Amino acid sequence: MKVLFVCTGNICRSPMGELMFPLFFHDDSITTDSAGVQGLIGNPIDPSSARLMQQDGIDVSAFRSKRLTPQLAMSSDLILCFTEHQRKKIVELAPRMRSRTFLLTDFADLCAYCAKNGLIAGSTIGDRLDAALANASLVRPMLPPAHDIDDPYRKEFLAFETAHQQIGEAFATIAAALEPARGAHAH
Repeated sequence: MKVLFVCTGNICRSPMGELMFPLFFHDDSITTDSAGVQGLIGNPIDPSSARLMQQDGIDVSAFRSKRLTPQLAMSSDLILCFTEHQRKKIVELAPRMRSRTFLLTDFADLCAYCAKNGLIAGSTIGDRLDAALANASLVRPMLPPAHDIDDPYRKEFLAFETAHQQIGEAFATIAAALEPARGAHAH
């Protein structure tokens, strides 16, 4: 399962998403990538985002930013972005990915709702993700309004910490909903 994170420049929020997401799951089949709708091609991660990733024990030295392309979008199973404006840009670029493109906070709410209401099934993270996606159009009216995770670019470190915390909270919600029960194989 390939999860693509998309922000504006691909140097602040989406690199944090790409690098943090695997920490929340115990499944080697998950791969992550990131890009920006106005990606600054070849740049390293923003120093403030890098500092937060290093605090999480994540090596950022190999990261380089890139711009979102239709090919990159279409090669993904799920696209998670941070603002409604980005979601619209992604869907314009790759219309067939509309049903698999979400604001991160909206997707977390979707997964939580589906898990709470017994709508998630399957033995793998991919199966469980597909179950949540299959229910998205039916469940959406029951979800709270999606909210953006603000761009911390060129802001104080506190803005980066806030984005980092919001991203981590969303990932924890998704993981709680999608992670199959541990030890189930022993029964």
